[in-house]
Amino acid sequence: MSEEELNVTVESDVRDSHFLFTQKTEKSKKLLDYDYKRCNGCGLCIQVCPKNAIEPGPLIEIATGLDAPPVIIDHTRCSFCGMCASFCPVRSIRMNINDKDILELAEFPHLDSKVVFNDKCLPCLICEKSCPEEAISIDLGFTKKEILAPFKEGKTGEIIVDMEKCTLCGACAVLCPAFILVEKKAKADDLMPFDDLVVDKIKCDYCGICVPFCPEEAIKVKGEFNEEEIKKIAPGITGTIKVDNDKCTRCGWCEAVCPYDAAQVSKPFEGEIELLDEKLKGCDPVGCHGCFNVCPSKAWIIPKDKKIDVVKDFCTYCGACAKACHDTAIGVKRKLAKYTPVADTAWAKDWKKAIASLTTQERGRPDVSRSLHVEKEEKKSEPAIVKPVIDPVLRKLVDERIEKMSSILGNKQVRHVWERKDVETALAEIKKRMKKDEK
Repeated sequence: MSEEELNVTVESDVRDSHFLFTQKTEKSKKLLDYDYKRCNGCGLCIQVCPKNAIEPGPLIEIATGLDAPPVIIDHTRCSFCGMCASFCPVRSIRMNINDKDILELAEFPHLDSKVVFNDKCLPCLICEKSCPEEAISIDLGFTKKEILAPFKEGKTGEIIVDMEKCTLCGACAVLCPAFILVEKKAKADDLMPFDDLVVDKIKCDYCGICVPFCPEEAIKVKGEFNEEEIKKIAPGITGTIKVDNDKCTRCGWCEAVCPYDAAQVSKPFEGEIELLDEKLKGCDPVGCHGCFNVCPSKAWIIPKDKKIDVVKDFCTYCGACAKACHDTAIGVKRKLAKYTPVADTAWAKDWKKAIASLTTQERGRPDVSRSLHVEKEEKKSEPAIVKPVIDPVLRKLVDERIEKMSSILGNKQVRHVWERKDVETALAEIKKRMKKDEK
């Protein structure tokens, strides 16, 4: 039976924050791309790797400012199976097989999570501005006021925004430059990215187009306009919403902040997270900030009545915070991992072991050890050492010469000649002094 020889080459490269490892054969090309700046050190890749080819970096130091890779990939041990890329919750590890993303290939299971926007979505600006990973992009495609009802100088009137009705969706600010959204930084305990909506009355000509446009009927305008005519030209809120799955961590901020219940988030894990009060004495959340820095969901907060806390609704149970805490004051337990079906392939059993390890923390790995039996040679007897016979008269002469030589070499003038002159001159000086001493 003839055996087919498979030539495998592995190459490595570094580009900016990306460690690139390529495995090539005559039949396939696999590219493993590890972006250490994107990595939060959760360690799931370490857990699932069947070859123990991934090791943790100094995450505690990294979480507090050290610029280094949170995990180290040994490409010489890597089998390029793709498990690390399939189960990375932040997409810091990616794999392309013959130029196709492994997440698009049905024979490779991966974490099953998603964000879906239903038909209740306007769309508006709230989720885009609130998203902690800037993974949502909104394109509002309706025609703007300057085209539909160009600004007219000298118009007077009155405009009122009912803030009890207003959801701060921001659509009016896109329609007309007279509306200004006052932005603020969204936080896990205060998701709204806008603080207020104000009207710049210098830019408002009280055309009334915003009245039928507002989805909450929160705007009232008194001015010189025909309501029926304005209704005819006022646009509806239209546009597109896109989620960048390479950035999205399924934190759930968009679902929680949306006033229209338009976002639906399915997380990759179910589990528990807790703070261990007995270990929080040494916690300095302001000075350390480690858990804040590694959390992909930005779920950590510093409330007024506690030293530190986490908004559990936004936790994805990746476990990075627990590994980054120098006080070991955080406990994370995954109870359920959601994943796509495991295809019936030769390696299906090992994929199932990897998936199980995400919740059990125990990883069954194949035995790749090798042993070589070498017969032990009999110890050979060595011949006895025979010391040479030394002539005592000759030994006495040698000792005398050495003693004289030592005395001469200690002389400053001789050492000066030895260090400054050539070898022949120095030897001549030594011989001269030895003869002098013999006399």
